[in-house]
Formats: sequence, C-alpha cells, structure tokens
Amino acid sequence: MLIENRGDVVILAPRHRVDTNNSPEVEKVVFENIGDGEGKMVIDFSQVDYISSAGLRVLLKTAKQMKKGGGKLGLCNLNDQIKEVLELSGFLGIIDCYDSVDSCLAAFR
Repeated sequence: MLIENRGDVVILAPRHRVDTNNSPEVEKVVFENIGDGEGKMVIDFSQVDYISSAGLRVLLKTAKQMKKGGGKLGLCNLNDQIKEVLELSGFLGIIDCYDSVDSCLAAFR
C-alpha cells in the first residue's frame, strides 16, 4: 500500500484487491494513520480492482472512526465494479466519493 501525505491529508492507495487476505493489513495501516479520526484521509482506489465484504467492513469502521473524531474521509478513483458494490451496499450514502485525489482534496478545503 502506498502512503502519501499532502499537508494535513493522508492519502492511502491500496493495490489490486481489498479482500479477506489483505484487509487486516489495510485496516492496520488505515488506523495507524487516522488515530482518533480527527484528521483527513483519502483512500485512492486507482490500483484496486476488487473489494470484498471484508474490505467493506474496513471502510465502514474507518468511516465510523472518522465521523466520531470529526475528521473527513473520501474515496476516489473507483472503477465501475467497486462503485456498484458500494452503491448496492449503501456506502455511497455514508462515504463521499470523488473522481480523483485532487477533487477530493479540493472538497476538503
């Protein structure tokens, strides 16, 4: 997973799949970077081609932590399949999604 800091925003970019095999690692990295959830985080899906229910659980836990801490969370660069999974599971109503990292960063300002 790639990790980048742009000012006060942490950008995480998982690779290939977010599923049962790697969701514990993704969750560990996410929570190491959000702390109490008061910051800003972008999760860039440009290199992800699949997300399972285990990956959705990580996103839900992240969204709850960020909401509790008053932080901001955005997802970006979702392919059509991932966008459909998020839509069907109701996640698009609770997590803001953007076309690009830059559009997400702009929304955080």
